[in-house]
Amino acid sequence: MSDVTTTLSPFEALHDYELRSLQHVAGIPEQIDAPGSWRGIGFRLGSRIMVSSITEVNEILSFPSLTVVPGTRPWLLGVANVRGNLVPVVDLRAYVEGEKSVHNDRSRVLLVKQMGGAVGVVVDEILGQRTFNDSHLLENLSEEDERYAKFIPQFFDWGGTPYRVFSMSALVRSRDFTQAAA
Repeated sequence: MSDVTTTLSPFEALHDYELRSLQHVAGIPEQIDAPGSWRGIGFRLGSRIMVSSITEVNEILSFPSLTVVPGTRPWLLGVANVRGNLVPVVDLRAYVEGEKSVHNDRSRVLLVKQMGGAVGVVVDEILGQRTFNDSHLLENLSEEDERYAKFIPQFFDWGGTPYRVFSMSALVRSRDFTQAAA
């Protein structure tokens, strides 16, 4: 350690460490957006395999402790305290299909941006990050289930498995989604 570092204030030392570490940062392939590429978070909802844009999902959480909110629709499971912020948590399958999901150790909550904050969307399982390009687009497929069709504009192929592209932004803009009161 040099004599210069020992004479710095703690803040100045941290700033010096940051500057020196940034000189050695290698480019991360995921930070470089290739033309025609699309990245998303794969998940399962019942038997459906889906993916939502990585730009629409802020965070993936384990199933949190919930406080039930009386007088709300059955698909609003309650509110969770996420780092001091109250976040409504919605059972996505119950919202779309009217059938509650069975929550287990693989169930996760996708934290999704919405006007005025965030909402937690419960999915059955996270399948990981997926990267698609234009050649993965399945143009001959469309969602047959009318309940899902307004949220699924397209499909991508991932190793022979069709992934439904689920638009979280269409979900949070949906009029009945924003009206959780019973």
